[in-house]
Amino acid sequence: MKTYKILIACGTGIATSTVIADRVKNLCEQNGFNVVVEQTRVVQLEGIAANFDLIVASTQVPSSIKTPYVTALSYLTGINREQTDAEIIDKLKEIASKS
Repeated sequence: MKTYKILIACGTGIATSTVIADRVKNLCEQNGFNVVVEQTRVVQLEGIAANFDLIVASTQVPSSIKTPYVTALSYLTGINREQTDAEIIDKLKEIASKS
């Protein structure tokens, strides 16, 4: 089974990304995806994004990033969390179909 690398990005790479990372890891495992989740600051994305299959960010991702991403501000606000869950799983399914 393939392991997908997911990068969680927020402003500091610590507090909000930890909340998001826990949810994303559990969500993916519950949906049958084997994942490795790492955390970073958004300002570090350009140097490392290409090493990951998916980025989940609590803030805007720079337009120069080519790695697929999902904005997950909803995990912090509590509004539309299920929609974000579905978007992450859909992106992973799309990535899986190409590999």
